[in-house]
Amino acid sequence: MILGIDVGGTHTDSVLMKNRQIIRKSKVLTDKANILKSVLMATAGVAEKEDIKKLQRIVLSTTISTNAVVQSQLDEVGVIVMNGPGVSPQDLPLADKSRLVAGYMNHRGMEAESPNKAELEEVQHMFEQKKVDHFAIVGKFATRNPAHEQAAEAVFSKKAKHVSVSHQLSGSLNFPRRIATSYLNEAVWSLHSGLVGQLQAYMDELGVKVPLYILKADGGTIEYGQSREQPVQTILSGPAATIMGVLPYVSLEKDSVSVDIGGTTTDIALFADGVPLLEPLGVKIENHKTAVRGLLTQSIGVGGDSHVRVVDGKLLLGPERLGSAMALDGPVPTPSDAAITLGMADFGDKGRARAAMESLATQLKQTPEETARAVLDLAGEMITAKIREMLEEVNGKPVYTIHELLEGRKIRPVEMIIVGGPAPFMGKTLENMTGYATIVPQDSDVINASGAAMARTTVELNLVADTEDGSLSIAEEGVKRRIPPSFTERDVIDLGKDLLVKRARAAGAKEEDIVVEVADIQSFNVVRSFSTTGKNIRVRLQVKPGLIKHETN
Repeated sequence: MILGIDVGGTHTDSVLMKNRQIIRKSKVLTDKANILKSVLMATAGVAEKEDIKKLQRIVLSTTISTNAVVQSQLDEVGVIVMNGPGVSPQDLPLADKSRLVAGYMNHRGMEAESPNKAELEEVQHMFEQKKVDHFAIVGKFATRNPAHEQAAEAVFSKKAKHVSVSHQLSGSLNFPRRIATSYLNEAVWSLHSGLVGQLQAYMDELGVKVPLYILKADGGTIEYGQSREQPVQTILSGPAATIMGVLPYVSLEKDSVSVDIGGTTTDIALFADGVPLLEPLGVKIENHKTAVRGLLTQSIGVGGDSHVRVVDGKLLLGPERLGSAMALDGPVPTPSDAAITLGMADFGDKGRARAAMESLATQLKQTPEETARAVLDLAGEMITAKIREMLEEVNGKPVYTIHELLEGRKIRPVEMIIVGGPAPFMGKTLENMTGYATIVPQDSDVINASGAAMARTTVELNLVADTEDGSLSIAEEGVKRRIPPSFTERDVIDLGKDLLVKRARAAGAKEEDIVVEVADIQSFNVVRSFSTTGKNIRVRLQVKPGLIKHETN
């Protein structure tokens, strides 16, 4: 059996699953000050002591890091940037938090300028005077040779609470994205480290030895202890959990769209022939363009609890949520009140829900039922417009899925999977507006928890071989090895596969779920004096994202 838990900003959902089927489900209020309490309550809601003894894995998805970024509840971070020539500091992100220092590698990973230890110590002292003890260290070509980042880390780690170095977080050459990624990783490190500590207490409380994983933005999982060093990977794990949850309902060989309608926002994702789309360069959160591998999702401020009001005779909806529906003693009218008024939802106080619609209907000179219908239509129109906007944007550039680049591919959905609490009463409205065949899965209200429960462990590895220089750089490992001039693309792939499998095992992956694939490969001749003197070979490998195989218990 598998236990899946989704720690949301309002509720913590849990499911107990066997062979991809939900046996029990639970929903409890999230205590943001005591996540341990919330997770224990969610577990108790679905699992007896005998169930816990039979667990094969526990998987958690969480919005904690995401909410910290969105709400700017971040630790102060000193960003140490080894810029070198070629890029103006004004064009780099987080310039107000950064300090440029000497030292840089060239594009082949060879030292062009060595770091200045005295300068690094001076900068460390300057930040110490400002009581900054979290640092992110980023070198322009550190993914080709991490030696300078490692040298700076040795200086700053002596007095810091923690230091993030970019080559351990991403193998991407994209310098600005690695700066943002390293900063965010360090800015949420203390918060996430506290969560890991609470999860350790949770495992002690359960009294069983069972793997515990946290969901990442790419829809894969990472062992919770390992996640302590890479908390940035868990940003946007909530939307990823939704995508993994709807995968069993997505038709193969068809394009689809998933719509997750929450209390405050609606998350939208696209699928090409049953495979979710990917952000090829990395996810974006609150204007931070990161190098974090993640699934492609977009959000709109429309949800079941969105504030509905009349302004200048016009009905307006969202984006803010001021509380629950008035049917549940909330302060303002919401789409949920509209659905209750129309008999499409059955919860809360129906009299309060109708009163909510009457307060709007009076201003619009309509009946409460007409206003309720207008509210749901407006919500549907806003979500439909966002889907079309997203499709237009995606179809205007190369399409990437989690497995491959689809050259010239246009996404044309024919079906829509709708999940979340409001899904049952919004399904028909969205079907009529989009023209897509609509599926509302059973237990759609806990789809994030079930999606987390079924997700595979995923890892990736970036390798760059320079046969002229005789070196192989492995970005995420932070190492550089010697190779013979005869080293080929096949040699790089074979060596990388062995290392990737070891990393996957260390991250908690089961053997049957380790499916290695070549995500990208490029090879260039190195030419000197009109002669080819070697090759530059770049390979990115990944454990294929997807759902785990059926458990045996």
